[in-house]
Amino acid sequence: MSKIIAVQQLSAKWITQESFKPYGQFITASADDKPYDITDAQLNLQNGIPRFYIMRLYNKGRKFHNITRHVQCTQCLGSLEGKDWKIAVAPPSELEQPAIEEIRAFRIPGNGFIKLEQGTWHAGPYFDHDVVDFYNLELSDTNEIDHFTHNFRKSHNLEFEIIE
Repeated sequence: MSKIIAVQQLSAKWITQESFKPYGQFITASADDKPYDITDAQLNLQNGIPRFYIMRLYNKGRKFHNITRHVQCTQCLGSLEGKDWKIAVAPPSELEQPAIEEIRAFRIPGNGFIKLEQGTWHAGPYFDHDVVDFYNLELSDTNEIDHFTHNFRKSHNLEFEIIE
């Protein structure tokens, strides 16, 4: 007999620089002649070879049970073509899993991007379009050696669903 999987809904709020601070940074356009400062993405890519690439993702709905973190680098994600998208995050931690009550969902407009702080737990991107191309800045081996995932279906018989 299989267990019934509980589904916890996460309401996606529009991202702001202030609301995203516990997880990283939300970056929007600035004047070309603005000097570098703390409003620019504060990157840590010193532990390997940076990889900047475009990944094509297909709509997979808005449910998830896995959440991941990278502890050796920051990661930047943004959509191309101005498409809005969603992500679930929890603050960086040394624990084997994030606290369920700390998981939040954000809507990111297509004219900005996020920088995830080292160790920030994240699930996504999620979106309602059929396909979205995302640019991704991380290390060349992030997905091989710096990819720590927790499965809430196994640990708590739980899935999450991002709603509006």
